[in-house]
Amino acid sequence: MKVLMTADAVGGVWTYALELSAALARHDVEVLLATMGPLPTAMQRERAREIPNLRLECSQYKLEWMREPWDDVDRAGHWLQELADRQGADIVHLNGYSHAALDWSKPVLTVAHSCVYSWWRAVHRADPPQEWSTYRARVTEGLNRADRIVAPTQAFLDDLCRLYRPTTATAVIHNARSPSFCLRTQPHKRLPAIFACGRLWDEAKSIRILDSAVRGLPWHAYVAGDVIAPDGKYVRVSALRCLGALSQRDLAAWLKRAAIFVHPARYEPFGLAVLEAALAGCALVLSDLPTLRELWSGAAIFVNANDAAAVKRALNGLISDPERLRYLSEAARSRAYRYTPEVMADAYVALYRDLIATSRRGERAVA
Repeated sequence: MKVLMTADAVGGVWTYALELSAALARHDVEVLLATMGPLPTAMQRERAREIPNLRLECSQYKLEWMREPWDDVDRAGHWLQELADRQGADIVHLNGYSHAALDWSKPVLTVAHSCVYSWWRAVHRADPPQEWSTYRARVTEGLNRADRIVAPTQAFLDDLCRLYRPTTATAVIHNARSPSFCLRTQPHKRLPAIFACGRLWDEAKSIRILDSAVRGLPWHAYVAGDVIAPDGKYVRVSALRCLGALSQRDLAAWLKRAAIFVHPARYEPFGLAVLEAALAGCALVLSDLPTLRELWSGAAIFVNANDAAAVKRALNGLISDPERLRYLSEAARSRAYRYTPEVMADAYVALYRDLIATSRRGERAVA
C-alpha cells in the first residue's frame, strides 16, 4: 500500500508522522511524506532517512493557519496532487484540513491535530477576529469533503464537531510515542526537580502561571522551550530556570532526571510532551482539561491551569509525599504503554483498508 501523507516540521505533527510511518513498515506501507511550512532541520532530515519505508518531499508553502496563506495553500494543493499521481498513492492522509476539499481520485482522511478556532476559544474565551473567517470556511469545506475525520482524543473530536458541524464519518485514534526516544539516552539518577516544556511565549502553555506557582518551592523547577516570540520579543521568567530549546536527546535526558513533569496548558488536543514525560517515568501534574483527563485519568494529578496557587499546592503535595510521587510515576509509565506506535499503526491500516474498499472516488472521477 502507498500513502501520501502531509506534515509540517514545526511541532508535534512531525513527530507523529515519523512515529506512524516507522510503525507502518511492518504492514508493508510505503509513505511519501510531503511537508509544507519551514523546511525540516538537518537533524529532522536525518531522522527521516532512518525510516526505510519513508520518502521525504519538502516545500515551503505557507501552512493554512499562517497569516494570508491561501495562494500558497492552493499552490500546495496542486503540488500534492502531482505527488499523489507520481507515487501512485492508494490513499491520501492529510494532517490538515483545506486540501481535503480538492478533487482527489483516491480516498482521503484528514487528521485533526489542532485548529485556530478551538485554540482561540481555549486561550481567549472568544472566537477569532473576522480575518479568520476564510480559515473557518476552508476548514469546514475540507472536513465535509474528506472520507473520514480522525482526531487523537474523543474530547477534541467533540470540540471540532461543535465548531464546524461536519457531516463526514469520524474516528478516534490516539497518537503515540515509541519508548525508544528516551532509551537512547544514558540512565540518569532521578533528581528532586520539576520540569516543564513549551514555547514560553505561547499563551496556551501558561508558563507565566507556572513561573508564579513554583516560586518558593523547595525543589528547583526548569522549563525548556523557545524564549523568543514571533515578534522578536524575549520572554523572561524569574522563578523558573530556563533551559531554552533542547534537542530530542537533551529533552529525553531531562525527563529521565526530573521527578515531576508539570503541564499547565490551557489547550491540548493530545499532548505528546506529556506522553514522553510519562514514558520517562515522571509523575504528572496536568491541566484539568477533558482531553488530558481522557488519556491520563487515574495516572496524574489535575489542576486548574489558571490558578497558580492550585498548581503550587499540587506540586508541594507531591514533593512532601514520596510514596504518592512514586505511585504516580509508575502509574503514568504504565498508562503510557497503551499509546504505542504499533497500536496506532494497526488502527490506521484498518482505516486505510476500509476506505480503499468502500470509497467510490475513482468511479466518480471516471464518470
